[in-house]
Amino acid sequence: MSSELLGFDQDARVLILNCDDLGMHEAVNIAIFDSIENGVATSCSLMVPCPGVTEAIKLLRERPHIPFGLHLTLIRDRPNNLWGPSLPKAEVPSLLDPDTGELFTDEPVNRVRMLAQARLEDIERELRTQINTALDAGLSPTHLDWHCLGDGGRGDIFDLGLALADEYGLAARVWLDDGCQKARSLGKPVVDGTWLDSCSVEVEGKLQTYERLLRALPPGLSEWAVHPALATEDWQAIELGGRWRVRQSDHAFLTSDRARELLAQERIQVIDYTLLQNVWRASPGSA
Repeated sequence: MSSELLGFDQDARVLILNCDDLGMHEAVNIAIFDSIENGVATSCSLMVPCPGVTEAIKLLRERPHIPFGLHLTLIRDRPNNLWGPSLPKAEVPSLLDPDTGELFTDEPVNRVRMLAQARLEDIERELRTQINTALDAGLSPTHLDWHCLGDGGRGDIFDLGLALADEYGLAARVWLDDGCQKARSLGKPVVDGTWLDSCSVEVEGKLQTYERLLRALPPGLSEWAVHPALATEDWQAIELGGRWRVRQSDHAFLTSDRARELLAQERIQVIDYTLLQNVWRASPGSA
């Protein structure tokens, strides 16, 4: 199991609690740092094209102890929340929705449209810009992961992500079956057991759901991608229809005494991507 590659016993239950979407908005930034510094979350992922990225980079530079990755961003969330790409639009035209001239929004039909038309050379230019923006700011990311696209959404995009991880000396979040099989064949640690996207968890009864999932966590390496945010007026105006409650409830759980108690009671070892980065760098297939 991947947890053994990281130095844990065979029966150890190991969990990454990674806060996705750093840089999306001030309300997200504040909640993510609170969830790590005063809660149980262990790391976060930076979205370079987003409106709050300048403040997020500043906060990361002030907190070099906080592990973070790059949340590779080719999709935006809501029609009323505009961002990116990081490059001028004319340099990556195949990433744009021809109906709006903006990045595609996160609906299944739009993901299909984007993946059908996006040229790999445009994707690579955009992703390198996102990674280099963090590096040029003096930051040291630990890993790459994807916003809204699973393991990249397409086989050649997944392979590009692996190549960029190797080139830059980073780990990568891999959690879908085909990607896990390929990464394991290269000796790279990936999720063994539970993968959770917190946006898929119902808000009603979320604490009870999280408690049940933690108690049932299997041996090996698991990961929860969590999405904390504060329920500010500005954020509620973006996350309409009560969707802001998904992120607000994540923040409440991650900073709760109950979360700490559960992890301690269940003897779950919570880590960030630093250990994975070390093994990814040393494993076969690394650049």
